[in-house]
Amino acid sequence: MSKVLTALYSVLCYVFAMAAIVYLMGFVEGLLVLKSIDSGDVGALWPSLLIDLALLAIFGLQHSVMARPGFKRVWTRFVPEAAERSTYLVFAGLALVLLFWQWRPLTQSVWRVDNTLFATLLIALSWVGWGMVLLSTYLISHPHLFGLTQGFAALLGRREPEARFVTPLLYKWSRHPLYTGFIIAFWAAPAMTLGHLVFAIGTTLYILIAIWFEERDLVAAFGDRYRQYRQEVGMIFPRLGQRRARETPPV
Repeated sequence: MSKVLTALYSVLCYVFAMAAIVYLMGFVEGLLVLKSIDSGDVGALWPSLLIDLALLAIFGLQHSVMARPGFKRVWTRFVPEAAERSTYLVFAGLALVLLFWQWRPLTQSVWRVDNTLFATLLIALSWVGWGMVLLSTYLISHPHLFGLTQGFAALLGRREPEARFVTPLLYKWSRHPLYTGFIIAFWAAPAMTLGHLVFAIGTTLYILIAIWFEERDLVAAFGDRYRQYRQEVGMIFPRLGQRRARETPPV
């Protein structure tokens, strides 16, 4: 029964996490959501700015702290290891829900592209970014990233596979194409308000900090193989003159 409940829990957490990500798309793009990054009651500048920065800090701290191996070792004393990733997704989703709920719009214009063609191209580019985010999750195992593999492993009588180092498709050009996609989606805006700019800057800073921690963990896990990969491939965008990374066999 516990195996069935763990598997069911992973599915529910997956649905919640995906719903939060879909809402995030609408929140940033201003489409089909109850509240977007630029909608809602406009308050005084400094209190609104401080609230938005606090929400971004909560989001960043939750993601960074709960993703660290040291935290996981302590956390799994209280949460079953098979449910650890799913529980992380719940807290990540709740951090996003809090941000959506309490975000204060700052509608002062930073830039606005009036040319219809250029504006359309920027919107299309932002959706390319979202596409990169989704594709990147599948390139590195979508079910594992979202806790389904872990949740169903015991129920199906399978052992969770060991971590492998591979560089499929987008990973031959960028070490972190998932983050590349987020950055493109957040910054490619034909109408950039102050609130949107604060969100884009805050999330980009978080991404840079997260990459530093992630790469430290990856070096610890894969050693010289990852160090070589880091020398060959750009962190977020391809380096000038960079060739595609050499084929890297699974480890």
